[in-house]
Amino acid sequence: MAVIHKTTMKPTKLELLAPWLPLQPWYVGTGRAPELSRVGGFRLDDPRGEVGIEFMVVRDDSGERPVHYHLPLSYRGAPLDGGEQGLIGTSEHGVLGQRWIYDGTHDPVLVAQLLALLQGRAEAQMQSESDTPDRSVTVERAEAIPATSGTPDVTNGPDGTHLAVGPLALDVTRVLRPEEDVRAAALVHALAHVSAGWRLPDGGEARGRFAALSDAVSRAS
Repeated sequence: MAVIHKTTMKPTKLELLAPWLPLQPWYVGTGRAPELSRVGGFRLDDPRGEVGIEFMVVRDDSGERPVHYHLPLSYRGAPLDGGEQGLIGTSEHGVLGQRWIYDGTHDPVLVAQLLALLQGRAEAQMQSESDTPDRSVTVERAEAIPATSGTPDVTNGPDGTHLAVGPLALDVTRVLRPEEDVRAAALVHALAHVSAGWRLPDGGEARGRFAALSDAVSRAS
């Protein structure tokens, strides 16, 4: 199980994300520098205990209305071979030393564990507590999901991030919207999807879809 250290990171995660976020094709531009705060998320465990895996929600208050982003992040003690495209930056961790922080959609360990969550083989963990399941994260499955392997083919676009993984298609939501808004767009080809919550500026909470898994052939038809 991952151990959550109560320590410092220099620069902080939000300081690294602020210049990286506006470069992404799914970022909602405001004409100003992002004003970020962390407002939700959860973690998954790497079975080998080597890679930190976090699904962070950040709120950007730089525009007229707040925008909530879903950011899968992986934390490594050494560079990911071939992962230059997904590197967000490096930070000095108060306990673990230098850490390489990646957009997790480019990290095969994070992708494998997200698939395991959708397939029912992994359990979501609390974002800030060690060895504590997060029961608020829910997975809905329409049917049994086939096993898959191989290196994901990642495509970033205005609608989010799409990964082709063997016979499966994994769509990662980047701009989060409340669940009642996304249910109207039926998941016609979805085999499974994961939902979680985040905090709103008024102190309330919203829930929405973080990722959906479908059959690649059905999705393309």
